[in-house]
Amino acid sequence: MTESVKNAGWKVTLAGTGINLALGVLYTWSVISKAIPAEWGWSESARSLPYSFACVVFALMTIPAGWMQDKVGPKWVAFVGGILCGLGLMLASRSTNVGLFVVGFGILAGSGIGLGYAAATPPAVKWFPPQRTGLIAGIVVAGFGLASVYISPLANYLISTVGVQQSLMIFGVAFLIVVTSLSLMLKNPPAGYKPEAAPAKTMTNRGTAAPAAVAVNYSWTEMLKTPQFYLLWLMYAFAAGAGLMIIAKLAKIVDVQAGVKAGFAFVALLAIGNAGGRVIAGFFSDKIGRTRTMLIVFLFQAVLIFTLRAVTSAGAFTIISMLLGFNYGANLSLFPSITKDFYGLKNFGVNYGFVFTAWGVGGTILSYISGRVYDNAVAAAKAAGLPPVGNFYQAYTIAGFLLLVAAALSFLVKTPAAVPKK
Repeated sequence: MTESVKNAGWKVTLAGTGINLALGVLYTWSVISKAIPAEWGWSESARSLPYSFACVVFALMTIPAGWMQDKVGPKWVAFVGGILCGLGLMLASRSTNVGLFVVGFGILAGSGIGLGYAAATPPAVKWFPPQRTGLIAGIVVAGFGLASVYISPLANYLISTVGVQQSLMIFGVAFLIVVTSLSLMLKNPPAGYKPEAAPAKTMTNRGTAAPAAVAVNYSWTEMLKTPQFYLLWLMYAFAAGAGLMIIAKLAKIVDVQAGVKAGFAFVALLAIGNAGGRVIAGFFSDKIGRTRTMLIVFLFQAVLIFTLRAVTSAGAFTIISMLLGFNYGANLSLFPSITKDFYGLKNFGVNYGFVFTAWGVGGTILSYISGRVYDNAVAAAKAAGLPPVGNFYQAYTIAGFLLLVAAALSFLVKTPAAVPKK
């Protein structure tokens, strides 16, 4: 690999990381939701709706976005994504109505995030050999997870200074400019380009050495005919959904269980773990295998979430927030990497778009369930004549159980057989 090619690959990788650093505004919803004034009249369930819609629209949009970037390249897909994300935040800034927040933050910004996110990773991994897929994918998506490190404290400062609505307007303008500018740096390698790869041996998804195989490129229709797709989809929905549930409510969880009002600080801590998990899990999955790494991550996350109800101090939340973020973030490098391993690079954008719908479905359902659990707990406390304080205990149990199911399913995942030659 020549020096100029190396530089081109890293330039694309860093541009994709920068785009995700802006699009990670999604993860600030925990701070925004908690700051919504009581006079707006939003229930805890209503506060989950813009985020839930953003998750599912984000995930669904990665399918057409993946197809478009496979066909026409990533630059203009990400450019349009930056425009939609910015306009969506601006629209939400003009209202106190939950419906318009759903349209602005949930649908428009969610669509923009999906377009930009889908266009960031595929061009980066195409510049590097298969032995670095996990690492490069982890670096690019780490930007999305790391975003809350700066956006959450910034959102908290802006909200306390100029309010929720003006803060969203500032974010909308800033991220429109940043994403559209960085999108112009995204490009695929030239036709016929093949990155240098280590000869002879490669890794199976479980980490055992095996002879290198000829690359197989599945179309999305061929991928959907394999049982591996549905196993991966369920595992992703359960594991990512559990993490997104915590992200959506972390500021509230810390307030309720530890009495700490500065929830934005714990969102930022979770983001540090989130970004680290994407890079570190991606690196280790290149060494020990994808599903072996998944099994470790799923079981560790289940233990953390089952014990979360017992966490009542700021010190304990400092540690557990980072660990929860680490395990959640690991999914965002493991699943794109295994999609490339199983189904090839040619149609990676659209194929991963279909896999990524699991992230949206899992996040939408579990984040909404967590809001309903809290509201039900408040209603039960009122009925019993107790102070109207809710909790998320039942949501923890549901999420922990689903993570155990994902861990069990990891034993069933095998590399699919080659598609028949046409």
